[in-house]
Amino acid sequence: MQNNNSDTLKILFFGDLVGRPGREAVRDFLKNPSEFLPEIDTDINNCFVIANVENASHGFGLTEKNYNELSSYGIHCMTSGNHIWDKKEIKNYIETADKLLRPINYPENCMGQGSHIYDFNGHKIAVINILGRVFMNIVDSQWEIAKREIERIREITPIIVIDFHAEATAEKICFAKFCSELGCSAFFGTHTHVQTADETILNNKTGYITDAGFCGCIDGVIGMDYQTSLNRFLTSLPEHYEVAMSGPKQINAVIVDIDPNSGSAVAVKRFFCSRKEEKEGSSQ
Repeated sequence: MQNNNSDTLKILFFGDLVGRPGREAVRDFLKNPSEFLPEIDTDINNCFVIANVENASHGFGLTEKNYNELSSYGIHCMTSGNHIWDKKEIKNYIETADKLLRPINYPENCMGQGSHIYDFNGHKIAVINILGRVFMNIVDSQWEIAKREIERIREITPIIVIDFHAEATAEKICFAKFCSELGCSAFFGTHTHVQTADETILNNKTGYITDAGFCGCIDGVIGMDYQTSLNRFLTSLPEHYEVAMSGPKQINAVIVDIDPNSGSAVAVKRFFCSRKEEKEGSSQ
């Protein structure tokens, strides 16, 4: 679904960044998107950029150094998920990291922020980060929390974006429809690292995809090293995952065009691409 209306607000969302390859892929894409996607017709400089960064530092969590690095690339908001606490130093800087969100349905006294309203090109854009509960760590129920937060934010701005970090597709679809009925503008599923082909606009309101995918090395297993992943399956023994570091790097991203007056999505488009010179066989 495409819309070339220059009056729309564009949200560019990157699926989970995995380790250094994911950070570098996003850096290079933002510098020169045509290297990855020659046919791209969007001015990336005019996009509000969001990236899920919970796997950005060595595959687990986010260091302050990498937070600052990603900020320098032009990322306006960083969302996360169940791995947000994996780096102990997160506690030292999350309270002052205005671009970084942790899931809003951690307990109320938890440090950090679960939502934030950003000023961008004369618009107020709200982003909410939420964690699923099916096959995931137990956190507070997202349903009533999301309802209260969306209703609160709609008094300030109609532009509301959600990153729902969850495992089960049924939970993502059902929760997206629930949030759409409440007035959500865009809803991106994350966590599984496999981009789904179901981008759509729900209720003529919400740009949606079940999972945005991941950014990192194509030749691993959802961004992790193949051999260590294989060993875990073959032996059923615990083995520390290592980030896949070699081979072509992929970008999984989604752009949603939003009418800034109504807050409704008018177009949604996903990208699954790698650098042209690194591709082998057909492009994706």
